[in-house]
Amino acid sequence: MSTENELFSAVDALLEQVAQDDLPAPAERKRLREAAGLSQAQVAKALDARREAVGNWEAGRTEPRPPKRAAYARLLEGLAQRFPASAADAPATAAAPAVPKTFASPAPAPAPASAPAPAAAPPARPRPVASSTAGPVQASRRPGAKKAAAKKTTASAAAVDPRFENGPLAVIDVDADGQVSAYCVGGLVLDVPAKTIPALVDWTLAEAKLGQTRLHRNGRDADPILVLTASALDRYGLPATLSEEEQNAGRLAAGHKVVKQIARAGLQLTQRGLGPWARVYRDPEGSRRRCVQLCILPWNALNAREWGKKDHPQLLLTMHPGELARYLGLYAARVMTPRGSTATTGLELMTALRPPTRAEKDPATGEFKRAFNDDALTQVYPVVECEVPDEHPILKDKFARHHLRTPAEMLMEEAYDWCRPLTDEECANRYLVAVDINMSYAAAANGLVVGLNGPTHLTGNPKFDASLPGSWLVDLSHVDLARVRINGRTVDGDRLPSPFTPTGERPAGPAWYATPTVAYAVELGFDVTPIEAYVRTQTGRYLDSWYKRLRDAYVETMADMGVTTDLQGEEFLEAMARRKQTDPTMALLETAIKATAKGAIGKLRQRSRGQVPYYEPYPALERVNWRPDIRAAVLANQRTGLHRKLMKTAAAVDLYPTSIGTDAIVYPSPGPSPLDVLPHTPEGKPAPGTFRLGVSPGMVKHQGTQTVLWAEQLFEERGGVFNISNLIKTDPTAGEGE
Repeated sequence: MSTENELFSAVDALLEQVAQDDLPAPAERKRLREAAGLSQAQVAKALDARREAVGNWEAGRTEPRPPKRAAYARLLEGLAQRFPASAADAPATAAAPAVPKTFASPAPAPAPASAPAPAAAPPARPRPVASSTAGPVQASRRPGAKKAAAKKTTASAAAVDPRFENGPLAVIDVDADGQVSAYCVGGLVLDVPAKTIPALVDWTLAEAKLGQTRLHRNGRDADPILVLTASALDRYGLPATLSEEEQNAGRLAAGHKVVKQIARAGLQLTQRGLGPWARVYRDPEGSRRRCVQLCILPWNALNAREWGKKDHPQLLLTMHPGELARYLGLYAARVMTPRGSTATTGLELMTALRPPTRAEKDPATGEFKRAFNDDALTQVYPVVECEVPDEHPILKDKFARHHLRTPAEMLMEEAYDWCRPLTDEECANRYLVAVDINMSYAAAANGLVVGLNGPTHLTGNPKFDASLPGSWLVDLSHVDLARVRINGRTVDGDRLPSPFTPTGERPAGPAWYATPTVAYAVELGFDVTPIEAYVRTQTGRYLDSWYKRLRDAYVETMADMGVTTDLQGEEFLEAMARRKQTDPTMALLETAIKATAKGAIGKLRQRSRGQVPYYEPYPALERVNWRPDIRAAVLANQRTGLHRKLMKTAAAVDLYPTSIGTDAIVYPSPGPSPLDVLPHTPEGKPAPGTFRLGVSPGMVKHQGTQTVLWAEQLFEERGGVFNISNLIKTDPTAGEGE
């Protein structure tokens, strides 16, 4: 016969099985843990569970199962006794959700009197959901952020496309027990039953519900992305690294067994083959694409200089799959689903926001046909000799071998690389302070009018027209900055760079310039007489939506790290200094967004990477957005916009830069802070038209400070003055991706 203790043990076990709703509401679980000062990791360790599981219990995505459930309930009961909820914190009673019969739960047992009132358990999710993992959430310090976040979450939840309810991407990882999991955004984890790459692709298309809704009504939805970790490569028979020959080819050898598996399954690869970024697809079903993009992490699909930290190249490889999904998911939500490098993604973003074509109904037949959009780049147009790089096919047999084209033969619109010696008066200052323009290329694209059609050649000394984007052959050597009056004052032209050359040297004769550069010469008050020009007559602000998308992504990400647009002065500098410790994942996102803006502008004039011999066509030339004239216009606008502020700063307080590298400007200063050098009005506001501290694109931040003595020692070691602007960095990664 059983003893009393054995009977009690059996009853306790039975109660444990049926007491499924003896836990407080998810929000109360989190409140109790935070009130006790415990982390999710501490709770997980005590319960022999994963930190992600604790996060899911607090978010209400999953419920703990015996025996962990009883232990978790005991912990919460004890915390509830120590930290009782106030009336304001008490959770409202929620109506019990409808539960499908297939997943009906047993009736709840009465809760202990000392425990908080239980909330109804969420309905069980059908397969393929196994569990979910919540990434760490950083509390915002912004006033009203919680209300705004709640409204945003509600709005986004209502707008979720049911086809893509699990997000744009998943990180595929294999645990020690051999279980394959797909870590999605929002902490969701899916069980993956697929045992081969073809089966994985088919599972993604049929069950995973991954993808992203189009960014423009005339565009197309983004294909789902699977990020494969090292353990996933081993599980699916892919090599941990590519051989040297395969790296040079950018793809796995055609004879590899996985490539053959894909072919036997009736799937296809694009011409890029199975490389770091691969597309595997089946033929479309009507208008529905059936394509999955593979991002193979160990094959350097996510370059550390763009997506991670250049001083920690293994960071992304060692990041937890759930955190990596959070990072890439945020990038997809704020920018777009990655398409390769940040530069490639930035270029694709232009097309996604300005699709070249749309469906138009034929009034005669009633059928839809393809039509072109007036505000987009729609086709490959003839190029202009002065605008293309040296290896372009159009230049074949034009110049002698190894000839270096002159400014009169080539459009040389580039960012600044300029420096000068310090004057004796400037050496009396103790410090050199470097400030850096936020997202300078993106800011220069804002409101810029660019050409959308092919070039028109103007000859016979055409009159300059600032409304026509293009390239102008004109002599600007007569422009003397010392003759320019800014608010009734003149400046020392010898201590400022020329606005017309990247080196800052005064032009010696006729040269090719983009429209913004010539327009700036006119703005300074000088006559211009073009010799000839190549202009575009169909114009538009093609990059405006691209800029706004990246601006919003950058500002939102910086706000998540505590750097908001309302911060000024010392408060802004302090927030910038501590931002990367606030949330390391957001710091990575900041770098990726900046690299996206910079890289996309460079892609507009992508050069041959050695794929073909000189003067042979290379793949980039086939793109409709291979437009070197647009890149030149952005860089010209960036450089002249920077120079405009240099002039106004010099006129306001007689302050001159000593070196400039792209968008980093170095000023001599009596103190170590930008507040010691940047001009302000008597009311304490930034002087109009000068550099202004702030987080928005086009404003400046502190890049770093060094002493004048430090610079003089470098000049002595090098044997002369050189550009030190990008050596003055308090943070070694400051200015990256600008």
